[in-house]
Amino acid sequence: MTDLIVNADLELKEEILKLKKELNAVILAHYYQESEIQDIADFVGDSLELAKQAKATNADVIVFAGVHFMAETAKILNPNKLVLIPDLEASCSLAEGCPPNEFKKFREAHPYHIAITYINCSAEVKALSDIICTSSNAEKIINQIPADKPILFSPDKNLGKYLIKKTGRNMLLWEGSCIVHETFSERKILELKVRYPEAKLIAHPECEEPVLMHADFIGSTSKLLKFIQEDDSKIYIVATETGIIHQMKKARPEKNFIPAPPQDESCSCNECPYMKLNTMEKVYLCMKNRFPEIRMDEELRLRALKPIERMLEMS
Repeated sequence: MTDLIVNADLELKEEILKLKKELNAVILAHYYQESEIQDIADFVGDSLELAKQAKATNADVIVFAGVHFMAETAKILNPNKLVLIPDLEASCSLAEGCPPNEFKKFREAHPYHIAITYINCSAEVKALSDIICTSSNAEKIINQIPADKPILFSPDKNLGKYLIKKTGRNMLLWEGSCIVHETFSERKILELKVRYPEAKLIAHPECEEPVLMHADFIGSTSKLLKFIQEDDSKIYIVATETGIIHQMKKARPEKNFIPAPPQDESCSCNECPYMKLNTMEKVYLCMKNRFPEIRMDEELRLRALKPIERMLEMS
């Protein structure tokens, strides 16, 4: 019978490393994973970096410590590899807010538009898109689209509004948003800036416009991490999921990082509940049991592969 619990005395890190060797596995982790998982991963990155690593790996097994759409992307790029995810319930509010049947209607209503779709979506939505993008490469990709070609941008309206300002393109937006990046309180951030006048506000472009208006720097998770390494400030207010702060502290331990506060003080709303479903125990169990596994219909995989390959080519 498949083991569903972990022995309390088990040295998880040691056992995971042992299984990694046995399986010839690679562990990919997103910046928003808990710090223990980040520290045991072979590679930690944002969606674009992880997609590139998934495509390049020579491992037989990919253990994807992230959310479901990320593991799906790894499977799309590696049909013959075993792709495992610690928790199948690790979804994404953006992916859930863009059902394939509704997105299909959206596309059909605008047949002359090119569909550039944020990677935070299901394989079915990817398959209905022309080009996939991430927050790291979206601006670069949009700037390569002919000026006379209308664009549908989905599913993150906040990222879309930011990109409209950056590129000058009048894109038609899907009305979706990230539950984490919409929780940050503009008022509380301004109070922090008064309390720490030397602090710089750095924000992910999925944040709402009132927060972005006050930001000293806006960028993807990888660009935020790069910024704090190169910038000469000593203190930052970080308006994105708190998991990235672990990497920031490792990169620049002498600096101070303050998580941007959510509107509701009674919750940990600046943490992604989906990302945090993955634990060291679940990483161990998925490797031990070779389950949960990402499986995909080949016809769907091939259709979803095309817009991902276009993204990789254009970025």
